[in-house]
Amino acid sequence: MVTILSTPLSPRLTFLCETKLSLSRSNRSVCCSLSEEPKDQCLSRRSLVYVLVASPCLLLPALSSSAKTKSKSPYDERRLLEQNKRIQRENNAPDEFPNFVREGFEVKVLASDNYIKADSGLIYRDFNVGQGDFPKDGQQVTFHYIGYNESGRRIDSTYIQGSPARIRMGTNALVPGFEMGIRDMKPGGRRRIIIPPELGPPVGPSTFFSSKQFEVFDVELLSIQNCERRTIIGFYSDVTCS
Repeated sequence: MVTILSTPLSPRLTFLCETKLSLSRSNRSVCCSLSEEPKDQCLSRRSLVYVLVASPCLLLPALSSSAKTKSKSPYDERRLLEQNKRIQRENNAPDEFPNFVREGFEVKVLASDNYIKADSGLIYRDFNVGQGDFPKDGQQVTFHYIGYNESGRRIDSTYIQGSPARIRMGTNALVPGFEMGIRDMKPGGRRRIIIPPELGPPVGPSTFFSSKQFEVFDVELLSIQNCERRTIIGFYSDVTCS
């Protein structure tokens, strides 16, 4: 059984955010989308959304953040779990979606035995391992994703957009936790990634993110392409991937 706790991004990323209040008075959530305008011609503009709210799922072991808060009674935690599950059902959250229980700055992430916690703090579950090699820095990955907030509400999807995302690895084009989550995926693999705040976007007065939240992504890695840089007329260069 797995439990979890609850970051800087490329300067090329822009953010759109809105702040919402969750059912818990101490809970705040930030819904943000970020889009990338890659300079390389091989990179297509792609938007990744990161949202955060209070959420729900399976009652299992948990890992809490290090902040000091009052301890909840078993009844209070049970009540929060039921509340979260109800919200997840309303949001049509996918099966075995992780459950986030918050009180003040303390966070417990409850997930089934199928989830694995990496040493980095990243949590993931493989639905299909895929075949082939892992992507390397400089290679382009093509993938579909669905992004969810903590309450299981879908906030972005390349399936709905109609085309997959294409990003070169090692270019700081992705949130650290997202890139870490696809580094050991193989083409054809499908994985759910739970990104803790410390591996997510930066938070603070100079950013649009006002609170630390978890991000959940269902990712399908379609392909990996090799890339090379071409120099044209001695001074202009671009990158092509195939």
